[in-house]
Amino acid sequence: MVGTIPIFGMPGAQELIILLVIVLILFGPGKLPGIGEALGKGIRSFKDNMKDVDADMAVGEIDVTPASDEAEVSPE
Repeated sequence: MVGTIPIFGMPGAQELIILLVIVLILFGPGKLPGIGEALGKGIRSFKDNMKDVDADMAVGEIDVTPASDEAEVSPE
């Protein structure tokens, strides 16, 4: 539709510029490199851990079968 405002989705250039200005005001230009570095390390760690989980699933080290509703009770 023409003329509708999307509620969800990727922000446009104007939204990103406004967000950058707000971040600069809140944190100042001196802290931005540290924030970017910490964010990059967190994203890199997440990606590395996801690759490890995918590799473990491919090898079969992680059981991905759903658990049954009833708990198994061993006879005594």
